[in-house]
Amino acid sequence: MEKFEELHMQYDRMIHKIIHSLHIYKNKPEYYQTGLIALWEAHQKFDPEKGAFPAYAYSYVRGRILSQLTSESRNEEKSIFKETEFFDMIEDEHINEGLAEELLFSYCGDLTSNQRKWVMYTCLHMLTVSEIAEVENVSISAVKKWRKGAKEKVRGILDING
Repeated sequence: MEKFEELHMQYDRMIHKIIHSLHIYKNKPEYYQTGLIALWEAHQKFDPEKGAFPAYAYSYVRGRILSQLTSESRNEEKSIFKETEFFDMIEDEHINEGLAEELLFSYCGDLTSNQRKWVMYTCLHMLTVSEIAEVENVSISAVKKWRKGAKEKVRGILDING
């Protein structure tokens, strides 16, 4: 282990230089640690017959730090946190519910109470015919009759106004 500590002392500046040359300014200690691990791996895998260790160590450490940088960049893109301004621009759906309900019922003046129920359940609560029948405790065919009558009357109102 003493041998690696010597290696660490000898190549400490090289790791810092690589981090600086890659313009890494966030999480420097983490990248330094990656550089140390890469230096240790380079030392373990080094074959003296293939060249000088400093060049091998430099390319190995730089490659490992670049890999981590790429990986973290990809992860950061996937998990972007929106600025608060973004959330301020999103409209609150509940603010306009009363207005939507009021507009919807302005077309329902000539409808029966059951036809109004069908309009309310369908347009505001997005219920199906069978769900409305279950909520109101009536048959599905009864709800279909409400629907048919409501559609005819609303079409008539829209034709007159349109």
